[in-house]
Amino acid sequence: MTRLTVPKTYKLYIGGKFPRSESGRTYEVTTKKGAFLANAALASRKDARDAVVAARSAFNGWSTATAYNRGQVLYRIAELLEGRREQFIDELMATESLSKSAATAQLDTAIDAWVWYAGWADKYAQVAGNGNPVSGPYFNLSTPEPSGIIAIVAPQDSSSLLGLVSVIAPALVSGNTVVVVAHQGAPLSAISLSEVLATSDVPGGVVNILTGSPAEIAPWLASHADVNGLDLAGAEQLEWVDLQIAAADTLKRVSGPVVGVPAPSIERIVQWTETKTVWHTKSMI
Repeated sequence: MTRLTVPKTYKLYIGGKFPRSESGRTYEVTTKKGAFLANAALASRKDARDAVVAARSAFNGWSTATAYNRGQVLYRIAELLEGRREQFIDELMATESLSKSAATAQLDTAIDAWVWYAGWADKYAQVAGNGNPVSGPYFNLSTPEPSGIIAIVAPQDSSSLLGLVSVIAPALVSGNTVVVVAHQGAPLSAISLSEVLATSDVPGGVVNILTGSPAEIAPWLASHADVNGLDLAGAEQLEWVDLQIAAADTLKRVSGPVVGVPAPSIERIVQWTETKTVWHTKSMI
């Protein structure tokens, strides 16, 4: 007896939930050879605004969690990815026309990146902060704090899962929340990752994933007054200078396009932090 397959419906991930686009739009996801794989939600500017609202609502709880707790949550993501290896490998093989070994290598590197950034959660402050020498009976201490909401255009050329992880993970380490536009042509891994996030102790709204056109969504995120940082890692093919100009109107910190996938680095953590400096008198007793 033959049976019908049960195709998966790929939706957005906003505020810990999986809504369809408010516009009702979808687009076809195909293999490199044009074979149909699935329909994915085509996010609108209203979806982008909703994602920013969700990210702002989640910011206070995530940013005030202990660094140790954030590290444990990020490590849990790696654990769940490890447990769903075959699903992610199959999706990468289908959407990016990879061999099994290449898809496995990309997944392994993505898992390793989560572990690497998880390890930095309670350590980066010792590198980015310091005690400053001053003339007088004072302590002068600088410490990093999260910037707020970071809007991200994920790498679009290749490595859809690894590219997504490489820009989300470092922003989360210090306590930022994110709104990310996934790889347009290969979004399946992004939505599957959101299912992992939803079951890995990541509070709803900390990560919000939009699928669709970066060219359509990015200008609204760049100009949004409640977005604090703009990562244009995957915006090389967009009018990214215009996005920088739009971001300047609200004094956002902007990181420009990168070639390929950003490697794990402490710099990618620190670029989404602000520095607080505190003076305290020394005891004269």
